[in-house]
Amino acid sequence: MIRAAAERLRAAGIDNPRHDAQLLMIEAFGDTRAALITAALAVVPAEVRARFEASVVRREAREPLQHILGWTGFYGLELKTDARALIPRPDSECAVEVALALVPEKGRLEIADLGTGSGCLLAALLANLPDAEGTGVEADPAAASLARENLALCGLEARASVFEGRWSDWTGWKTADLIISNPPYIPTRVIESLEPEVKDFDPAAALDGGADGLAAYREIIRLGGTYLKRRVPLVLEIGHDQRAAVLALLGAAGFTEMGHRLDLGGNDRCAWGLAPGRAN
Repeated sequence: MIRAAAERLRAAGIDNPRHDAQLLMIEAFGDTRAALITAALAVVPAEVRARFEASVVRREAREPLQHILGWTGFYGLELKTDARALIPRPDSECAVEVALALVPEKGRLEIADLGTGSGCLLAALLANLPDAEGTGVEADPAAASLARENLALCGLEARASVFEGRWSDWTGWKTADLIISNPPYIPTRVIESLEPEVKDFDPAAALDGGADGLAAYREIIRLGGTYLKRRVPLVLEIGHDQRAAVLALLGAAGFTEMGHRLDLGGNDRCAWGLAPGRAN
């Protein structure tokens, strides 16, 4: 059944089709990979066959694997995933690593994740900063609800909150000790050329970064340069071709000690700078 499903997924244009077929069978089987290997020559029970077939049909239609499974791993955490927000991706983990390296101290901190979506960045930071408190800022009520569920799932609800609204309406800029964000950064004209898993299933508002993909960066960097305390790190996930543009925006706003980092695939994925300090 796994081999046959893998062939169907390959025909549907899916990378790593056997990997996906195996994970879908494990989910339908309701046990571990080791148990599945042990049962490899057994007759598949009817209820498992039905669950597996239903999930394969969904994946053939290019619905993301993580939506079908209902979860994904991110920075050592298991998070709920569905159509309410972007799926946490391994490449985003580099932003977490940079943020953890830049925090001014490991004690009590106020951190914020702008456009928190699933809450993955905020959850990863709080899980590794046990004395920190954090806020996810999210304009979409559906995404905000998913972030709250994930923060609770990770046992972080006592140290985390989600503000529903725009970045400009959030009042925590002046007291934050660290800002992280994975904002929308895909140029509008590019969205239709993305893989079906992205363009057909990710929320459009979480993808569309305006005509040049930089609209969100301009707003976040302007607000950060105006209101953040001096030397507060601003860590931004970026598109693979946006390093120079984002670093230029940071520099023009007065940010110092700027840098960038590559993701697992060797692409530019993260840029940062330290705030100049607000004038008021």
